[in-house]
Amino acid sequence: MPDALQFPIIDLSFPDRFSIANLIRQGCVDHGFFYLVNHGVDEELISKVFEQSSNFFSLPIEEKMKLVRKNHRGYTALYAEKLDTTLTTEGDSKESFYIGPLADDLNQWPLEEDLPSWRSTMETYHQKLLSAVTKLLSLIALSLKLEEDFFEKVGALIEPLAFIRLLHYPDLNSSSEEIFGASAHSDYGMVTLLVTDGVPGLQICREKSKQPQVWEDVPSMSGAFIVNIGDMMERWTNGLFRLHSLQILAKTVLWNVWKAVALSLVH
Repeated sequence: MPDALQFPIIDLSFPDRFSIANLIRQGCVDHGFFYLVNHGVDEELISKVFEQSSNFFSLPIEEKMKLVRKNHRGYTALYAEKLDTTLTTEGDSKESFYIGPLADDLNQWPLEEDLPSWRSTMETYHQKLLSAVTKLLSLIALSLKLEEDFFEKVGALIEPLAFIRLLHYPDLNSSSEEIFGASAHSDYGMVTLLVTDGVPGLQICREKSKQPQVWEDVPSMSGAFIVNIGDMMERWTNGLFRLHSLQILAKTVLWNVWKAVALSLVH
């Protein structure tokens, strides 16, 4: 296995926006990945989201199934999804919870008496992430040699489809098989922000058309989001910004809870 990858570090507070935009361009052309720091999402809030996520996934399955996914919101059970349909396994070893835009009435929420402050924590997290992504989009526009308010001008931020996915990968270290928490895939939206509890597992394949495929570890960074582009961004840039396959190798993950927001823009 090659050494862990190193990506550019994008600091949202750095005053030289053109230098930061150039770093984003480098990361997206070379890897499709970069780290995001000073993003405005407090460590205390992130820790609280981890705690609340764990509280939900620790509920009995019959309680979680009361919020089974509808309209792309709610709970999906273990093995309910399989991102790589060529695999013969029963499904990906993960369970998840989807939270969509807060402006509509489609989200499902645990009862307050069951999980106090759960909804308010996730709503605050959603708002903070959307704010960070909105700032990031102006830098992405600059990285593409566009005006920094380009996405705002074309209406891409009027009703952004921003989804949080709370993800739990259960302990499978006793298994001798190669089991995937999230099998090989690409994200379909514009960008994805990931934050983890530091347990390894995320890998990317930079040359997905070559055989055999080489998967490389993506290390986490304390206080940083891992950002990757999606199918939409690759298409919008005519392949300039490269999209790589991702997977989560579940054998290395022990009660790991990942959180992500994928911002898909529709205009």
